[in-house]
Parts: sequence; C-alpha cells; structure tokens
Amino acid sequence: MVRTQGRVPMHSSVLRKFILHKVFLSRCVLAGAQLSTSVIQTNKCTPSDPLIRRTNTSSGSFPTGKAEDMTENSLFILLRVPLCSQKQGVLLHNFYWLGLATSMKMFWGLVMSCALMSRRGINRQQNRTASGSQWELPPELCCRPMAFVALTGLDVVYNAVHRAIWDAFCANRRADRVPISFKVLPGDHEYPKCRTKRTSYEWYIPKGIVKTGWMNKHLNLVPALVVLFYELDWDDPQWKEKQSECATKVEIVRTSLQGRNTKVAVVLIQKKTPLPPGEDLVASERASALCSSCDLSGKSLFVLPHTDHLVGYIIRLENAFYEHAQTYYYTEIRRVKSHKEFLNKTTHQLLFVRHQFKMAFLSELKQDTQNALKYYRAAYSLVHELRAHETNMLEIKTMAGFINYKICRLCFQHNTPLDAIAQFRKHIDLCKKKIGCAELAFEHSAWMSKQFQSFGELFDEAIKLGLTAIQTQNPGFYYQQAACYSQDRKQMAQQLCQAGTTYPSPDPLDTQSGGLDFYGQRPWRQGHQSIDPTDPEKEKLGILALQIKERDVPHSELIIALLSNAVAQFKKYKCPRMKSHLMVQMGEEYYHAKDYTKALKLLDYVMCDYRTERWWPLLTAILTTALHCAYLMASVKDYIIYCMELLGRASTLKEEQKSRIEKNLFKVLMNDIPEAESECDQSSVGAARSLWTDRMALSGSNELTVEMQDYIPFIQCKARFQSPSFHVDQPIQLQVFLRADCPHPVSFSKLTVSLSNQEYNQWCVVESSGQDSMTLLPGKPRCYNFSFVAKTEDVGKKVEMTGIEMMLGGDSGRCVFLSWRGAGGDAASTQEALQASRSSRRWARGNEARQELDWDSLTLQHSTMIISRVPRICVQLSHQPPALTNEMFCISLTVQSQEDVVAKDVKLTAGLKPGQEAGLGQTTHVTLDGSSVCDDNAPALLTDVPLGDLTPGEKLEKCVYMRCVSTGPRIFLFHVAYSIDTAVEGRHIVCNCHKLSEVLLAPPNLPSFGRVRDSLPVRYHIENRTSQVQEVEIAVDPSDAFMFSGLKQVRLRVLPSTEQQMLYNYYPLMAGYQTLPQLNISLPRCPTSSSPALRRFLPQRIFVKGRQPDDASIAAA
Repeated sequence: MVRTQGRVPMHSSVLRKFILHKVFLSRCVLAGAQLSTSVIQTNKCTPSDPLIRRTNTSSGSFPTGKAEDMTENSLFILLRVPLCSQKQGVLLHNFYWLGLATSMKMFWGLVMSCALMSRRGINRQQNRTASGSQWELPPELCCRPMAFVALTGLDVVYNAVHRAIWDAFCANRRADRVPISFKVLPGDHEYPKCRTKRTSYEWYIPKGIVKTGWMNKHLNLVPALVVLFYELDWDDPQWKEKQSECATKVEIVRTSLQGRNTKVAVVLIQKKTPLPPGEDLVASERASALCSSCDLSGKSLFVLPHTDHLVGYIIRLENAFYEHAQTYYYTEIRRVKSHKEFLNKTTHQLLFVRHQFKMAFLSELKQDTQNALKYYRAAYSLVHELRAHETNMLEIKTMAGFINYKICRLCFQHNTPLDAIAQFRKHIDLCKKKIGCAELAFEHSAWMSKQFQSFGELFDEAIKLGLTAIQTQNPGFYYQQAACYSQDRKQMAQQLCQAGTTYPSPDPLDTQSGGLDFYGQRPWRQGHQSIDPTDPEKEKLGILALQIKERDVPHSELIIALLSNAVAQFKKYKCPRMKSHLMVQMGEEYYHAKDYTKALKLLDYVMCDYRTERWWPLLTAILTTALHCAYLMASVKDYIIYCMELLGRASTLKEEQKSRIEKNLFKVLMNDIPEAESECDQSSVGAARSLWTDRMALSGSNELTVEMQDYIPFIQCKARFQSPSFHVDQPIQLQVFLRADCPHPVSFSKLTVSLSNQEYNQWCVVESSGQDSMTLLPGKPRCYNFSFVAKTEDVGKKVEMTGIEMMLGGDSGRCVFLSWRGAGGDAASTQEALQASRSSRRWARGNEARQELDWDSLTLQHSTMIISRVPRICVQLSHQPPALTNEMFCISLTVQSQEDVVAKDVKLTAGLKPGQEAGLGQTTHVTLDGSSVCDDNAPALLTDVPLGDLTPGEKLEKCVYMRCVSTGPRIFLFHVAYSIDTAVEGRHIVCNCHKLSEVLLAPPNLPSFGRVRDSLPVRYHIENRTSQVQEVEIAVDPSDAFMFSGLKQVRLRVLPSTEQQMLYNYYPLMAGYQTLPQLNISLPRCPTSSSPALRRFLPQRIFVKGRQPDDASIAAA
C-alpha cells in the first residue's frame, strides 16, 4: 500500500488551471486525512480511498464557500477512512461517513475529525501489534520485487476511457505479462525527497545496516518510470496550447521527482488509429516538436489509440515500460557499486553489507535473480564478518535472517532445493549460539523459531509449485523445530520475565517517528554502534519493558499453530508416529493454555496408537496429563477411565502413586470429591473443586458404562467356551476369568454374560451374596463358571458371547458398569496373546507340572456350535458293483440299535444324493419292491420311509433297488433318523439323532486328467459273470491326440467268475478335452452282443493339461 505523506506542495497557477477540481479534492483529503485520492496497486489489495463527488458544479469553477453558492454547488461526500497496519497493509476497520455538507466549515470539520480518528486508530493498532510483529518478516521482504511504474494523468473515477485503460493494465495479469507494479498517482504527487549525493565517506560513521523504509521506498514510493497520460490527437485544432500544457505537466512531474534518476515517459491517448510510420508526415513533425518541448527522447513518447485492440496496445506499452525500468535499476545498481571505492573496512563494515544488500534487491527489481543471488551471498558473508557484541547482536541476526530468507527463496526459485537446505543449515550453525543479552535470551529462541518457520513456509510454497519432497525431508521437520524453539522461548520467558511488575514510564520502546530507523536496533538507542550502552539506566528500563511485554505474548497459541502445521505435513507424507508425537505436544500446550477440552480430545485420539503399540512409558505420561485435564474439568467419566488405566498393567507409576489414584477412584464411586492431583495448576484447583461439588450434587447421573475394549483397565477379563462345539445332550459350559492389577483388592457387585440367544442370559449371572465371594486380589486370577442346557431347536446354530459386564460400586454411591465386547480382552490383549503363543513354545515343556493359572496362555473362545446327539446305531450297506444299465441293482441295508432305551420313530431316506450332475434324477429310479422292474415313474429318492421303533440291540434289514437308465457315476445316500428321550442336568429333552451313509457307483478307474507328453496309464478290467468260458477279441483304434503302447489287437479267454486286466500307456500330444483311443470288444460265442453297447461302459474323453516346465527349462529361460 502506498500512502502520500507530508504537506501538499504549492505549485504554480498553471497547475491549478490544468488540474481543476481534482486538485482541490485531493488537497482536501491530503490536508485532512493524509490519504491519496486514487492510489491503486495491481498486485496488492489496497483499501478504498476517499471519494468526493461534486454535483451541480461546472468543471471550470470551484465553490466559493458562500451560503448562496453552496445551495447550487453543494458537495455530496462519501468519505472512507481505513485504519491499516503500516507493515502488512491489512484492512482492520472502516468508518463510513455519509452526509450532505451545507457549508465548507462543516466539510472541513468532517475531514479533520476523520483524519484524527484514523491516526488514533493506527497508533492503537501499532501499540497492540508491536510485540507480536517484532519477529515477523516485513512484507516488502517476503513479496516478489517488481518494477514500480507510476501512471499519472488518468482519471479512473470519472473518465470512462481512462478507466478502461487502467483496467487493461491491472486486470487479468497472466504469468506471461511482464512483472510490473502499476499505481495511479495524481500529477502533483510528492515523491520522497532525494538526499544530497555523498562524495566522500572519510568522516562518515554509519548508524545501522539497512533502513526500515528502504525496501518499501523502492517498491511503492520511488518509481522507476513515471508515465504521463495525455489526451491529444495529431490533428487537434488546439495543438499549440495542448502541447504547452503537456510540457508543463511533464515539468511538474520532474520537479516532484526532485533530482532522482526516474525516467519520464508520455503516452498520448488518441481517438484515431495512427497510420504506419513514415506515412503521416504531420504526426512525425508534431511528435518531434512535442519531444523537444517536453525534453523527451523519441523512445519516451508513445501513442495509445483507444480502439477495440486496446489490450494489445497496452501489452506493447508494458514491454516498453519494462525496458525503461530495466535501464533505471541498472543505473541504480552501478551508482551503489561506485561507492565501494570510497569505503574502508575499519569504519565502514556496515556499509559493505548495506551496499551488497541494496544491489541484490535492485537486481531483483530488475528481475536479474542470478546476480541478486550472488550479491545476497556476498552480503551474507560480510554480515558474519562484523564484530558482534551485545549491543549489535540483534541487528546482525536480523539482517542475517533477512538475507538468508532471500537466498533460500531464490534457490527454490532456481529449482536448486539442496542449495537452499545447505544454506539454511549453514545459517543455523552460524547463528544458533549468538544469543546476545542474557536477560533477553527468550528473544534468541523467538528469532530461531521464526527462521525455521520461514524456511518451512518457503519449502511448502516450493512444493506447491512442483517440488517433490520425501518422508525424511519435508516442511514438517522445520515447523516442528520452530515449535521446539517457541517452547524454549516460553520456558525462558517464565524464568526471566518475573522480576518487574510495573511497566516503565515513559515507555522506552516508543520512538519519535513511530518506528525504528534501522532493522534490528533497540528503540532506546537507535544508531548506537559502540560496545557499551550510552545510558545504563535507560538500557535497564528497555530490557524491563521487553520482559513485561513478553509476558503478554500468547506462547501456547504460537506453539500450537506451529505444531498444527507440522502435523499437517507429517500426515501428508505418511509419518504416523511423528504425527502422534506432535499431537501429544499440542495436547500438552492446550493443557498449559487451560483449554482442557481440546487437550483431552487430542490426547485421547493419540492414546489409541500408543495402547496398540504398547509404548507404556509414553502412554503413562499422556494418561497423567489426561487425568489432570479430567480433574480440572470435573469430567467424572473421563476421570474414572484414566484412573482405571493408570492403575492397570500399562502404567509405569510407582506403587504409592497408584495407591493414591485408587483411593481417589473409590472416592468417586462413593460419590465423594477426589483429592487434587499434585501437579495440577494450583490456580485452577479451586474452580475444579467447585465443579466437582456441583457434579456430585446432581441426581440421576450415578450410572456410567465404560467400554473396556478401547482401554487397558486395571481389571482384565477373558472368557471362553470350554469346547468349540457341544452336543445337545451335554451342558454348555463357559468360563469368565478376571484379574485385578491394582495395588489393593477390588470388590464388585455383579457379573453378567450376554449371549446371542438372550434366553440363555438368565443362567449367566452372578451377584454378590457375601463380601468375600466377589473380591479380586491383586495379581490373582479368578474364574467364574457358568453352565446351561441348549434347546433342541438350536441344533446346528452358533451361540456367541456378545458382551460381559461387571458392576463396580453400589446403590449407595455411583455405579460403574465395565463392559467388554465379545469374550473380553482390551486394547493390548491381541499383541500379548501373540507374544505369549510364541514364548510358550520355548518354555511350556518345563512348566508342565505348574498348577497355578497362567493368565497370558488363556485364549478367548467367544462362540460354540450346538450339534446333534451322537447316534448310537450301526448302519451297514452291502452291494455287488458295478451296476449295469436297466439292471435292478440291490443294496442291502442293516440297522442295529445300540441305545439303552427304545429308539422311536425310525425313518429311512434312501436314493440318489441331491446336487449331482443335472439329468441323473430322470435316469435313476429307486424302489423297495424288487419283485418287478420299476418304471420311469419311480422317484430317484425315497424320503422318510417309516421303519418303526427299535428296542436296544434289535437289528433291522431292508433292501433298496436302483435302476439306472444311463451310464455314469452316481452317489446314493442312506439316512437313518430317530428320536430318543434323555435327561441333561435333571432336565428331560427329546433328542433327534441321525446317521448318514453313502455309496459310490462308478465305471473303471481313470486318472482325472493327463498332461501333454507325460505317460497316462489306463487299466481296463474285463469280468466274466457267466457260467461259461468266454472268448474276447479286443482291438484299439488309433487317435490323432494320443500315442500309446500295449497290445493293439488281441484274442483271449476269460474263465467264469474271473477277471482279466489290460494295461495301456497313453501319451497325450495335444491339450484340452481329447477323445481316448477306442477299445473295440467282441464276443464270438455271443453274437447277439454288440460292441456299441459294451462301449457305453468305457470312458470316452479326458482333459489334457499343458506341458509343465521343468527346472532345466526354467533355468535356460
């Protein structure tokens, strides 16, 4: 933001004649509020300036201030006075004044009152932000330096053409346009005065390194080029008068620059498109005359036609302006460099640093970043050659930090991140021990924190622009280190800033100019460079003032903000442990800042990871802080939970500390107020006790439920069914094991187990009938057994434990229900069970004789299956395979009872097993009547055939006949079911028992598959079931898919009731489903038999897999 300062210069009457009412308006505001009427910057957000609109007033006259004139020439005023931070340019507050001034006196009163309010607001804001912004880098250092070009002669408020030109300059500035900062300034704008050029440095002693306003001056106050816009066509009838007027305006601009090297250019705004060069002789002649009268070179005069192609002309103008600005900054760099020959290293060491810094900054304005980096590096080396002592240590570190920031920024800009990291490490190594005044040691930590934070921001910005970071090198580490130094600052401030109580008066930090003259100097001894302070008393008061101001700094907020940035980075780069570590620090800072709710939320989030990974010392420290938060908040549930965990096996506290915590826990269970934690902030303990009193007085909130799976409590619970399955005639038994890890015995009132079938829950409850029966001794596991009888309708179903609940406390106090999901366990049980299973293999053999219960070896069994009663019957099947097509094949079934009582309602299910190949059900028929061939209407499966009752030892025989219409393997099942009365633990139940047997009827054996170029043995069995000797002729047909070895054609005799075997070795040649070589069989003594009928009993096809590569082929590949 640029703001005109100082008084308004009085120019000649010519100026007043040409600027007309705009000069009047700007002077009104300058005299009252010291603000410019239209200062606009394209690359920053600038508060709106005062707008003064004149109505019913001719352009050539001014109101006289008389009453009769004011009725016709009234001023409609909309004055907006922003209160801004001088360094950041942030709009903080706006006052709006809207009114109708009926007299000039009222108008001036309004302007002066607004100016006074603006100045008071700025002063208040400066005082309020002085301590907070002391370590902030100035915005002019952090922004990208761009050439400053001032535009004059544009009325962007009332002239539409001028507004269009200005919009073309400032709107839609893409990356391909030249980097220039434009501002619209009035024609009589007063630029900073140019000091007299120094010709000798012989007796000159510098008072500091770099002035605080120098960078801002060259960014926003001293332009490299001033461009005067003037509306003038070549064929204007009043050419002479306007030429003289233009020359006068140029002279006014030059006078305002007061001897600076700033270039001046003129842009003629014309309505017509100019002719090509050389064709318009009048234009050439008048352009030469105008350059002569304005004392301009031909390269400084431009023509801007206001046509449809305005943006194109503007871009060409920008390029020309950029060249002029380049020339200006080049001249300034040479001017600064020329001073070097007048300097000596004895008294002018500061000037060597100053000049290198100025040349570097001017090179950045010139967009010569390579030379800028070279000059910054030279300045950095020179600044560390300065003789450092307590009085100038802060100034040296401040400038070193500025220059280091610039070097790192340019290295990232040049895509050399390793150079930036190396420079920053070098910077830290050189400066980390330059503490300065011991009484202000916290300032060094604040400065170091800012260095790491700034580099982290630069690193992050470079990543957003395309740089790739890794887990071990990302901005999170720099934010983390910045937070560490902020923590050091906080600790040092607590140690050093406790002495003074009264702020010194007058304020030693106030300065006459409202700010420092040089960066890094003390307000009470500006310009002082000697080793010893000029006024020891003033030095003491200044240190005291800084210490008192340091007390008001919100250290915890600064630390939390840095840690939050670091957490975001580590989360982005998937560093979970670093993220958890920093979140713990954030929680502790919230605790110190007395924001206990946020502290508890963060700590509770992190504790999940530490519980799972078994970091017991870390978890104990976090739990202790969480317990303090819960106490100071009077959060009863949280306080109980953290007490339980600190008493458990995960806690590393000493026994006396655990005893105190256990005592407090049972106080809360008795509805009493617990004792204050020893490390709590004593200033907050009183308020906490009041909160506890209110909590205990509330009725209706005396029951709490705590989910123990999420924590590691002081009572462990494991439960199991004694078997993975139980028969329905057996009682289902489950065990619940409990162990207390606290120093003293624990009594509880009730223990319940919840099951998936809630009807069984009534058998899984135990309540205290005596004090001793429900007490857990420290470290001694205790087992509680439960038993119940399953219902017959639950056969084939699972019974699962859904939860276990233990009640601590009683009706007289507060009841806390400890609830475990499933079969118990907690956040660390899984890892402990895994570790126990590994270690048990090594030492279990030597401990077989040990009788006490090993807690770690207990495993959870959360479910069991209810299965049917074991049948005590014998089922035998007998048959004579193979079964031929259309044969009434008989399978004999024998059932014998081995029960002690009568087996009632015996039923048989026999036939084809469901779920086989489709179509078998239509080609298979089953019947119990073997006297005749069953027809096609017979079913494939007979169900629930009643067989009556079986007495103990009784045997029953039954024949089942099968008829198969087609060939192929089949599986037949025989299912015998019955019911029996029995008693389980005094309860009479009816058990349904069943036994299943299966029979496989299949053709001759054949391998399930073959493989290309691997031998495939096939054996054929030929059985003679007749009473005569049979002659058999066998011939094998060749196949393209197989080679084979064996008898291709043979004639043999088979005796009655004997079997003959034929072995062939097939050699597959192709993969896929292949047809086997056909075996043709003929019986010469039985001419009625046909070969196709016999062939149906033989396998036809087989699946051949591809060749399997051997080790040699793999090695060759």
